[in-house]
Amino acid sequence: MKALEISNQDLSRLADEAMDLARTYWASLDDRPAYPSTSGKETTELFSRPWAEEGRGGDVLHDFKLIAAHARPSTGRFFAYVLGSGEPVGAVGELLAAVLNQNVTSWRSAPAATSIEHAVVGWLAQAVGCAGFTGSLCGGGSAANLMALAMAREAKLPANETGVRGGVIYASEQVHMSIPKAVALLGIGRSNLRLVAVDDQFRMRPDALQAAIAADRAAGRNPIAIVATVGTIVSGAIDPLPEIADVAGREDLWLHVDGAYGVLAALALPERLNSLALADSLSLDAHKWLYQPLDCGCLLHRHPDIARKTFSHSDDYVGLLSQDPTEGFAFFEESFELSRRFRALKLWLSLQYHGRRAFRDAIAEDLRHARLLAEAVEAHPELELLAPVALSAVCFRHRAKDNRAILRRVNARGRVYLSNATVRDQFALRACFVNHRTTDGNVLEIVSEVITAAGEVND
Repeated sequence: MKALEISNQDLSRLADEAMDLARTYWASLDDRPAYPSTSGKETTELFSRPWAEEGRGGDVLHDFKLIAAHARPSTGRFFAYVLGSGEPVGAVGELLAAVLNQNVTSWRSAPAATSIEHAVVGWLAQAVGCAGFTGSLCGGGSAANLMALAMAREAKLPANETGVRGGVIYASEQVHMSIPKAVALLGIGRSNLRLVAVDDQFRMRPDALQAAIAADRAAGRNPIAIVATVGTIVSGAIDPLPEIADVAGREDLWLHVDGAYGVLAALALPERLNSLALADSLSLDAHKWLYQPLDCGCLLHRHPDIARKTFSHSDDYVGLLSQDPTEGFAFFEESFELSRRFRALKLWLSLQYHGRRAFRDAIAEDLRHARLLAEAVEAHPELELLAPVALSAVCFRHRAKDNRAILRRVNARGRVYLSNATVRDQFALRACFVNHRTTDGNVLEIVSEVITAAGEVND
């Protein structure tokens, strides 16, 4: 046999064993700790082995159990980050996408994959009230936000040919770290990112936004874009989109919505998120609130002409010969990636397998779990909420004990895993619900684990 070839018999055996490992792993999640007991030294020693001259064959799969034992499991008791729970049908879709090995650059390169991605993007746009928006899948919210702000820059103060000539972008004090990163990478500079004050609900204040824009115009600067957030990373706050859209319209500014966390809550809360279509662009992450395996972000927008102006720069070897609008389509003309994986297949399979209602119900359950935790915190005399619960992030603290020590103890116990945040200069324990496996019992266990940990730490 040629190098790298594998017989059908050996391949079948390998595939069957891999699926057995996957099934066993999924079935074991309830019994696994919320976070592995491991260390950097241990994982380095276990996995930093030499690349041997001779292959091990199918024995390589024997390492999976060891890898899983030192991996963060997707249990219903992991609440630390805004990260979905890895829905299994999506994982099967990832395997099949890898089997097909499509480079989804254009219809010519990947006919079925390109059409499937267009369909999935259309489903997502329609689901969040933005029917008619176009866009593409990407690695995550950071990539989507970067592309959106690149489009905003080219729309309002073009820089692709002659370089960046200033420009000011506005976002709330609660903005995700990907926005300052994008502003820096685009050459606009973080000193030209205005962090606008928020209200007592941690939402951007439209009056403070208007005042900041007026001050910059008076100083001779060039405002170009506003970033509103739907689901801030700390508390899940939702900026007032209608009022911010009014400011953007009056000032002729691009309005981008960073909805990587919260936009997909529109499936369960359409009445609260019925203004998303006012945006020029928005980001969302299907690997958050559609529970898909990483990675699966998406940029939606209403301006394909500006996308092409921003990203189109092609060599002859990728030239498209067809004038047909479908067969002549190229993602590389409307986004910054050339090589692109077949991200859409897992969504295509998962969304159709379960149906829209199942995802709506799962998101609604996450929202209910957040309210359940908030109520349990408020009912306990030793605990207090530190922020309103706008979506599914709950920030709270123990009133009397060292919350840093409590967090370390909770996570070391391994029953639940929490993260931390800073809320009005106070250290907060934070639980976020974007997990289709979480039960009411898992939620209430958070309170019992925090109280138990508080009893085990010094004052």
